[in-house]
Amino acid sequence: MILTLLAAAPLVGAVATAVLGRVRSDEPSAASPAKAVALAASLVPLVIALVALGRYDLDEGGYQLTTQHEWIELFGAHYALGVNGIGLTMVLLTTVLTPLVLLAASGDRLDRPERMPTYLALVLVVEGLALAAFSATDAFLFYVLFEATLIPLYFLIGSFGGPNRSYAAVKFLVYNLVGGLLMLAAVVGLYVVSSRAGDASFLLSDLQQLDISTTTERLLFCGFMAAFAIKAPLWPFHTWLPDAAAQATPGTSVMMVSVLDKLGTFGMLVWCLGIFPDAADWAAPVIIALAVVSIVYGALAAIGQDDIRRLVAFTSVSHFGFIILGIFAFTTTSMAGSTLYMFNHGLSTAALFLVTGMMIARRGSAGIDDFGGVQKIAPIMSGFLLVAGLSSLSLPGLAPFVSEFMVLAGTYTRSIPAAAIATVGIVLAALYILIMYQRTMTGPLSDDARGVTDLTIREKAALAPMVVLIVGLGFFPQPLLNVINPAIDTVASHVGVGDPEPRTPTQINAPAPEGSGTEEGGH
Repeated sequence: MILTLLAAAPLVGAVATAVLGRVRSDEPSAASPAKAVALAASLVPLVIALVALGRYDLDEGGYQLTTQHEWIELFGAHYALGVNGIGLTMVLLTTVLTPLVLLAASGDRLDRPERMPTYLALVLVVEGLALAAFSATDAFLFYVLFEATLIPLYFLIGSFGGPNRSYAAVKFLVYNLVGGLLMLAAVVGLYVVSSRAGDASFLLSDLQQLDISTTTERLLFCGFMAAFAIKAPLWPFHTWLPDAAAQATPGTSVMMVSVLDKLGTFGMLVWCLGIFPDAADWAAPVIIALAVVSIVYGALAAIGQDDIRRLVAFTSVSHFGFIILGIFAFTTTSMAGSTLYMFNHGLSTAALFLVTGMMIARRGSAGIDDFGGVQKIAPIMSGFLLVAGLSSLSLPGLAPFVSEFMVLAGTYTRSIPAAAIATVGIVLAALYILIMYQRTMTGPLSDDARGVTDLTIREKAALAPMVVLIVGLGFFPQPLLNVINPAIDTVASHVGVGDPEPRTPTQINAPAPEGSGTEEGGH
């Protein structure tokens, strides 16, 4: 029941916000009460999520707080919700970020400010659908929610974005609908397989017990994986993201990249590895190769950007490469690191999108060359940008460093070449972040940037909790890992690929024990 309340609260808040905006649409100050209602509505799921965290038994692990009711008896679909450590981590991320997005929303430039209540309501709809999707334990229900998230995001981009918003919104929708159609075909395939095995069911617990032929399993895996690779996004299916991020408002970009795109990597961990472990193992070499390309390509593309929003979008292509690499390295360290990375990336990227959005709103331009020396007149904004940027490049002491290190360490035991090439992404990250910071914040004050003002109290309040979490989890990530690790152990056991024994130079060159019958250093 608690997960139902969790998902329903923002949807109810969205209705209240939209109705309030409609009733008072003729008043110049109509947006103010709508903002207050929306912010209050977004705090309710945060409280419920913290209650759910308190009720979650870390020692027991597995899916908890479950709700299950028969939904469509004809083909075995259920209204089934439950969370393990992976889902609970994503629920916490979503409920933390949404209030901060709404708090910062006054800085989002809208062509028609009177439509702010509609904008806020759509953000709440995105939150509600995302929370339900992260909690769904029925494949059909998950598919419906996965596709439903496209609707409010399409309108957020297409109705409230920049000059090329229509093109960006359509491109976003087409890419994701193609992935969704492939996933739908795979969901239908699961229905056929489960029907032949007995009673049709889409419950994750039932699907994990199915005996699926090798060819069928691989085909169904590809259907799910295609949808998740586009959503994540994985190179070369990423091209919709920079266009969407460049046209969307900062708040929309946060909900899209930090929250909804995590449905892709979440789906890989929970649905692809959960239902198709053998096919995942079969496809892993190709996916790892694509992930490594994403890491390097995204970083190189970010270096070449002149638009701040596109730069941040390409950094996410690179970071999602790390997350996917860790998932398909199939070690408990790398998979736990990937899940932690999903949370930490959400924080750091949200901070980057919001603070750069505040810069753009003041300057009226997203061009990096249109700034220069801003730290002289806006030191607090400059400080927030520096922390968010250093977090994005995984500086030790900030949250993403721990998760990135875990991904690389776990991958190294499985594939040294993949880990070595991925490490190049760390060096490139330092380049694209520090070059961007240098060009916008340091040096002589640009004449064009003289009108830039520092952050308001509201904007500081929106950014400060992210910085606190980024620093706190950088030094003490264990509480979150305690939630994640039991679920990762279960996933790794289900896939059936154990952690390789690390090989160090000392172990490789050590003399063989006496009586082993081998030469010194032999194997």
